[in-house]
Amino acid sequence: MNQLLLLAGAYLLGSIPTGLLLARALGVDIRTTGSGNIGATNVYRTMGRTVGIMTLVGDCLKGLVPVLVARQLGFDEAWVAAAGLAAFLGHIYTIFLRFKGGKGVATALGVFLGISPLAVLVALTVFIGMVAKWRYISLGSITAAAVMPVAVALLEGKPRVVLLTLAVSFLVIWKHRENIRRLREGTENKFKA
Repeated sequence: MNQLLLLAGAYLLGSIPTGLLLARALGVDIRTTGSGNIGATNVYRTMGRTVGIMTLVGDCLKGLVPVLVARQLGFDEAWVAAAGLAAFLGHIYTIFLRFKGGKGVATALGVFLGISPLAVLVALTVFIGMVAKWRYISLGSITAAAVMPVAVALLEGKPRVVLLTLAVSFLVIWKHRENIRRLREGTENKFKA
């Protein structure tokens, strides 16, 4: 029963559409501007740096808090990983928006900060390098997602955590399929700091 409450709580926390709520507080429906995505990149591009960073932090915390709570309550590694996955799924398939959410990068970042900070450092280094060279946030996110399972496997070696990482990484890349198409066609928007 406690495990079900943990997963339900993690999913509901993950489902809170941070970017949508912040933009709405400023009188904008983020789903109708820019790319229409509720995540930090679109909020940053359409609402500005401050709101974009607030969205990034909020979405990250949605992934981090359930992992830390699960650990604090003494759940084993499998349930800690399951709580992280539930929060991530809440973000990309939010119940509050008819199961349409963001791409999950910031929420995944929060999950992995709680599970393997060193692996996050590796993936973040890759992300920064890709964005610095090519100026595509999507390319940095996709590449970091692809690197994360390898980093977790090498640094953590826990089978359940590796499975969580594979699932999250696959979904992050899957949610970027339109970005991948635009990257191939040369029509993807570049990041402007």
